[in-house]
Amino acid sequence: MSVFQRILPRGLYGRAALILIVPIVAIQLVFSTEFIQRFYEDVTDQMTQGVAIDLAFLLGAIEGSPTLAEAQARVVPLAEALAITLSLPAGPEAPQADVRQRIDLSGDTIIATLHARLPTLVAVDLTAGNRAVKLRFDSRFGPIGAEVNRRRMSAANPHQLIVLMVFTSVLMTVIAYFFLRRQLRPITKLAEAAAEFGKGRAVSYKPRGAQEVRAAGRAFLDMRARIERQIEQRTLMLSGVSHDLRTPLTRMRLALSLMPEDAEVEALQADVTQMERMVDEFLAFVRGDAMEGSEPTDAVTLVRGVVERAGPRVRLATVEGVPEPVEMRPQAVVRAVENLVTNALRFGSRVDLRLTFQERSLRITVEDDGPGIPADRRDEALRPFTRLEAARDPNRGAGVGLGLSIASDIALSHGGALRLSQSEGLGGLRVDLVIAR
Repeated sequence: MSVFQRILPRGLYGRAALILIVPIVAIQLVFSTEFIQRFYEDVTDQMTQGVAIDLAFLLGAIEGSPTLAEAQARVVPLAEALAITLSLPAGPEAPQADVRQRIDLSGDTIIATLHARLPTLVAVDLTAGNRAVKLRFDSRFGPIGAEVNRRRMSAANPHQLIVLMVFTSVLMTVIAYFFLRRQLRPITKLAEAAAEFGKGRAVSYKPRGAQEVRAAGRAFLDMRARIERQIEQRTLMLSGVSHDLRTPLTRMRLALSLMPEDAEVEALQADVTQMERMVDEFLAFVRGDAMEGSEPTDAVTLVRGVVERAGPRVRLATVEGVPEPVEMRPQAVVRAVENLVTNALRFGSRVDLRLTFQERSLRITVEDDGPGIPADRRDEALRPFTRLEAARDPNRGAGVGLGLSIASDIALSHGGALRLSQSEGLGGLRVDLVIAR
């Protein structure tokens, strides 16, 4: 994953907000740059040039006066008529160097224009109060001070415009986000309903939002209804098959119990027992406890019950994380764990179970010290009705190759998975039953 992909938000709300905010910020930057650099600076330059023309006229009149007194008497009234205050000679308030505020959008333009149009200009002070611009000139009568209102040199300060633009943009972004949230919420609800259904839980969902989202929601509801109806019909059909098969098996067992005991009768009774076991495994695989409802379950107590029923060779080794109740179908999970423990006991003398509570999942680990399963045949071992010919057949014995398949089906119905690997501690097979939380 690249750095750019890690920076981008992954959620739908975050990406939608990013799509909404980036164009607004880009428009603000472009507009502000164009306004300040072109329009505002051009207007300031033109206004400052007008003031520079007035100052140049007054400076020319001063230079043309024979004495300082005549210059004061002639030029000061002209300056007052032009709204310029002159000091002949310059007072102590006259600036010695160019000074401006750190944040002054038009200060540089004013100073540069005045220096370009007035060769005798020494310094400009843009920091005085009451929006006054103080200037200092050189003349043949000595330093001359001048004071001009800042409003004559620059347009109205654009700070208010920028603040208004930012405030309006933030307000419109918030309003747009609320409208966008109303459109995104149905998509989030649809995703949550689909995720819960993948975990075997049917939550209430009603299509809302835009036309396309409603269509997707209705398609999801139709799909969920078809799947549930198919599961129910399959379960009912198999229940009938189970009843039909158990009836003749019961009659056969009863007839065999009335016959004299010999080797052939015992063999037939073993066959009947195996047939009953096969029927039970077929039904458990196809049904998968589909009709059982999910509920918050204490996984530690559930696994401890399986360990106690399995015998002394099985133990619960560790419990990692915070043991909180997990939403699951407890009977189905018990069947899955029992199948894994039974398979482990067939090939090993020791079986360890571990529980790991994570933020988004619960992992039940079953490890044994048996021969294990080769890495290239683990996917094959999870297929139904598969019986490995190698030293480790996970479904060997009276089964029909459904032990791991049932556990995998139950894990998938809980939004998780069944993973096979090699046990690092015991050296045999390690099976991780993952259940989504």
